[in-house]
Amino acid sequence: MKPETKAKELVDRFINLIQYDFISDLHWYDTRNNKYNDYVKKDAKKCALIIVDEILKDREIIDGMRVINDPYWLKVKQEIEKL
Repeated sequence: MKPETKAKELVDRFINLIQYDFISDLHWYDTRNNKYNDYVKKDAKKCALIIVDEILKDREIIDGMRVINDPYWLKVKQEIEKL
């Protein structure tokens, strides 16, 4: 999966979680634009970045060897930040 696609998938999953499980829909709904406001997306991006940071941290040491960079997950992180 392309990093751009993975970034969007992660953020979208957290958007769904936040708007349907954690908050009252009426509180976060922007009736002027018929959409959820930017706070939901910002919070979803924060959650997705936490997940990617944890993945990067876990991948730093594999079988006792230090991995300098994981280009795929670094790119996913960059793409999340752009959303």
